[in-house]
Amino acid sequence: MAVETNSQPPARTGASSPDGGRRRVVAMTIWGVAFVAAWLGIGLPTDPAYAFIWIWAATIAWNSARPWRSHLRFARDWIPVVLLLAAYNLSRGFADNGATPHAMELIVADRFMLGWATGGDVPTVWLQQHFYRPEVHWWDVLVSWIYFSHFVATFAAAAVLWMRNRARWAAYMWRWGFLCAAGLATYFLYPAAPPWWAAQNGLLTDVARISTRGWKEIGMHGAGNLLNAGQIASNPVAAMPSLHTAFALFVVLFFLRSLRKRWWPLLLAYPLAMTFTLVYSGEHYVIDVLVGWAYVGLTFLVVGLAERWWAARRARRTPVEPDGERPAPAIPAQAAASSAETVPAGADPVPIER
Repeated sequence: MAVETNSQPPARTGASSPDGGRRRVVAMTIWGVAFVAAWLGIGLPTDPAYAFIWIWAATIAWNSARPWRSHLRFARDWIPVVLLLAAYNLSRGFADNGATPHAMELIVADRFMLGWATGGDVPTVWLQQHFYRPEVHWWDVLVSWIYFSHFVATFAAAAVLWMRNRARWAAYMWRWGFLCAAGLATYFLYPAAPPWWAAQNGLLTDVARISTRGWKEIGMHGAGNLLNAGQIASNPVAAMPSLHTAFALFVVLFFLRSLRKRWWPLLLAYPLAMTFTLVYSGEHYVIDVLVGWAYVGLTFLVVGLAERWWAARRARRTPVEPDGERPAPAIPAQAAASSAETVPAGADPVPIER
């Protein structure tokens, strides 16, 4: 995906003044009220285009003192990303191509790995036997919120990066795009069914698909409208790898080295919580999760090597002066932004703990 970086940070506009601070508070309050009203009436933003609209609106509210050309730049940078994600969601629905999905080998893999602890059952069956009840409990509500976070966490992190450091945003997007592409290719090459599908087809004992039922318990009956509709229309055989847990681990690993180690356990708890959510709710097997994590490691390795190769290639193409010495290369915008956080106008500089 094509991304652009500015060689010069935008000039500050004085949005940190008291008036600018009050303006930000008012704008974010309006955004928050509108967001809550929309999620109760329409549903939580699980569609890429719908999520983009709300994230874009949030950046406008946060930096409301900035000129409109800055906000339009956000749309220019993000529209290709949204189109790619929309194409990804649509193409994923054709991954099975009418073929019988893989199921038994996933069941065998989970029983082989964890059957010693579950009495020979796959973890999903064991968890639902011990925790699933007709009545909704507090952990069901928590599971629904963790499941929903998959649809916004990567988007929200990318939006923060775009406002703070567009070079890191570009690096983030290249890795995210590669991870999505690798997952999509696997869906076509190896269509695999989740536990709830296996139960419906007699390969497992009863498994309920319960990833969104927790919202109704707290009165949010319309919160999952879009997500439930998306689940009905989505490809039921796109379980391998689990991009839900892959995205959760990807976001954590991308920021892990920027934070002090005392925060690492808290961050790493997120992909583990997502794993429990997906296995318990019947969406994925443990083997799907492990393969998704392996894809994250492959993503950082491949894209990192590609970036180093490209930097070395550009260095070799640097013209040589008549005295045989290479001129000092100009620092590109991306490298400059990588060495120092670029804080846009109207944003409060928040240092990242190291």
